[in-house]
Amino acid sequence: MIEAMSMPRLRQKGAVREKAIVKGLLARADIAVDGSRPWDIRVRDDRFYGRALFERNLGIGESYMDDWVRCDRWDEFMARLLRSDLRKNLPLSWSEAAFVARSAVMNLGAKHRAFHVGEAHYDIGDDLYERMLDRSMTYTCAYWKDAADLEAAQEAKLDLVCRKIGLEPGMRVLDIGCGWGSFAKFAASRYGASVVGITVSKAQLASANRSCMGLPAAFKLQDYRDVSGKFDRIVSLGMFEHVFHKNYRTFMETAHRVLKADGLFLLHTIGGNVSETSMDPWIHKYIFPNAMLPSIAQIGRSIEGLFVMEDWHNFGPDYDRTLMAWHANFSRHWPELAQAYGERFRRMWEYYLLTCAGSFRARANNLWQIVLSKGGVPGGYASLR
Repeated sequence: MIEAMSMPRLRQKGAVREKAIVKGLLARADIAVDGSRPWDIRVRDDRFYGRALFERNLGIGESYMDDWVRCDRWDEFMARLLRSDLRKNLPLSWSEAAFVARSAVMNLGAKHRAFHVGEAHYDIGDDLYERMLDRSMTYTCAYWKDAADLEAAQEAKLDLVCRKIGLEPGMRVLDIGCGWGSFAKFAASRYGASVVGITVSKAQLASANRSCMGLPAAFKLQDYRDVSGKFDRIVSLGMFEHVFHKNYRTFMETAHRVLKADGLFLLHTIGGNVSETSMDPWIHKYIFPNAMLPSIAQIGRSIEGLFVMEDWHNFGPDYDRTLMAWHANFSRHWPELAQAYGERFRRMWEYYLLTCAGSFRARANNLWQIVLSKGGVPGGYASLR
């Protein structure tokens, strides 16, 4: 009886302690609870504190989805949180430790899992992506150097890729992870190239075929490991994040096998500052299953003995601006999507876009364009920016 009566008091004491710890950690990042600044948070359910403390990223993300916590500028909240590197002050939860261990041991990018992300993410509805992205349906970081809006920035990125690989009329190009066909359409219509695009998304395949009708572009629902033939150029824009660390070498060996001796390969990928073997558990559960971000060291090991690294261009801050543009589009068009997707999806998608924007603003994540050759460009490669 005494024990039963004391349990609520113990839980209450635990909740008070959790709240104090979390508020203290947030203060180190100059974030207040119920403060007046745009990046301060408003906690609507005190269970948030225990969830954030013991479940870390997954708990914070699910609390946002459940509307336990609000913030006027979640992107800036996350940027400050990441800059302060508070994770080092918190131990891994059992579930997070199990997830990390599983990712280290299992091959989550194995061939039989290759199409999972297509079904879970890219096939959820073209209506969503049509309203969030620019008219070309380009779902990778834009290049804002001389651009004033998303449309111009995405066209500048596509043109930059074509110029970096020295694209010429008649060249045969492989697009690994072709998305909705924006690069293929641009390369074929503007540069006269012949493009073969592969994707793991049925929706993207159908859209790419419609978009490029009448152009020298063909698309396949295919895993990268099954590619055959020979190509003058290869591009992969925003697909390497789905390869998984155990398959980086296989990916590069495949590219090496199908690239002609004098060809160039441009890899466009998000990258992290530290070598990891797992993805953020919230991103894995809700957005990109089985994905992860490579590091410079991991990419370096994967190309060793296969390619010469000709150029490495980091324009990660441009992804912050791209994601904020996508979020603005998503928010503006939400009334058209609300009935089909629902409020919890809205908060999930908003958390995804704003958290990612904050990660690039904090420079926790980067965006790399890497140009590779098989034997070195004679006389050297001329870098383009």
